Amino acid sequence: MRYIIWLLRVALFVALLGFALKNDQAVMLRYFFGFEWNTSLVVVLLCFFAIGAAVGILAMLGSVLVQRRELASAKRELQLKQKLDQAEENSRLPIQPS
Repeated sequence: MRYIIWLLRVALFVALLGFALKNDQAVMLRYFFGFEWNTSLVVVLLCFFAIGAAVGILAMLGSVLVQRRELASAKRELQLKQKLDQAEENSRLPIQPS
């Protein structure tokens, strides 16, 4: 299984490398106020992919933090219940006559 995963990784790398080598044409991006950026098409695609991934992670971050807080609260509540159950069980033990 490990070899299959590495084979897939190498195949993906070769495919992306081929994509990068075949799309090395210069492109010009124009923005407001006369801002222009001349660079390779692959660099532009990589930058916008990275920006999109960062925006996605930031959008997901709020819900992840809320879930972590709820999970910590549930764990504390479970530990408290277990301690109370254990204390109740200990108090039910019959007293041995001497």
